[in-house]
Amino acid sequence: MKAVQYRTVGSAPEVVEVPVPEPGPGQVLLKVTAAGLCHSDLAVMSWPQEQFPYPLPMTLGHEGVGTVAGLGSGVRGVAEGDEVAVYGPWGCGLCRACAEGRENSCPHAAGLGIMPPGLGRPGALAEYMVVDSPRHLVPLKGLDPAQAAPLTDAGLTPYHAIRASLPKLVPGSTAVVVGVGGLGHIAVQLLRALTPARVVALDVGKEKLELARAVGAHETLLSDGEAAARVRELTDGIGAEVVLDFVGAEATLALAAASVAVAGDVTVVGIGGGTLAVGFGGGLPFEVSVCAPYWGSRRELIEVLELARQGLVSSHIETYSIEDAPRAYERLHAGEVGGRAVVLPHG
Repeated sequence: MKAVQYRTVGSAPEVVEVPVPEPGPGQVLLKVTAAGLCHSDLAVMSWPQEQFPYPLPMTLGHEGVGTVAGLGSGVRGVAEGDEVAVYGPWGCGLCRACAEGRENSCPHAAGLGIMPPGLGRPGALAEYMVVDSPRHLVPLKGLDPAQAAPLTDAGLTPYHAIRASLPKLVPGSTAVVVGVGGLGHIAVQLLRALTPARVVALDVGKEKLELARAVGAHETLLSDGEAAARVRELTDGIGAEVVLDFVGAEATLALAAASVAVAGDVTVVGIGGGTLAVGFGGGLPFEVSVCAPYWGSRRELIEVLELARQGLVSSHIETYSIEDAPRAYERLHAGEVGGRAVVLPHG
């Protein structure tokens, strides 16, 4: 079968031929119907040799959906032909967090060598993939695979982040979305679906701001040196109750700190390498909470997919064949992808 692999540190991803995997006891084989590309893939491929934590070669892709094509011994709850989405942050399955469906918070996964597909384990950028347990599969129930694949991360991660701030997103509040890319354009939709807050979207690209307005942002601003002042003007000098930074660079974190209100939330979702000083007198308004969320729970993925079925959230996508996946990564790196790039391995 064809797979997109990162084979050596510092190299570009390649399309290669590898054997179709066999599901072991308790595992499920999927025929992958769609796989999303993520900026975190680019971040992983930028790490130097001494910091690289995963075995190579590695099949990429941590946003996947597919059709059940085979079952290992002992598997129950799914059947061949089922269309499913893959929940990515796999945990031990036994601890309190996993029992609650919060495998993204499993404290034992790293120590046990449990890694997500596409981030250590063979991922979804292939014609077939193996999922370790049926508990990591969520029924699509009629959703289009190309639309659903990004929701497993680009939808789940902002949903998880926004849910944590819902008590502050009351009528009259303001939420700022910094970076309207793959995650940010879905965050705008989630904020509109889940809250009465005014949504202000910031980006350096005018096309992305047009996308933000098209998917529901009340206001769009260029993310420049004047952006924080304009946010404060829009909020009568108070600032935004919630700032969601989907870039995470030094400049955007400084913008978040300058835009947030007293007792507001700054949520750092992007992995742009920036840091934010937190402490009394450190530059943030009093009582601001800062969070760096990781993916989301299995229950939250079920809820995101239900929002999609209700037509309240959708992915703005560009589709590619598996042979064109390296070019899609090039476009993603250049900032040329509007929304999310999705590979259709059999399309």
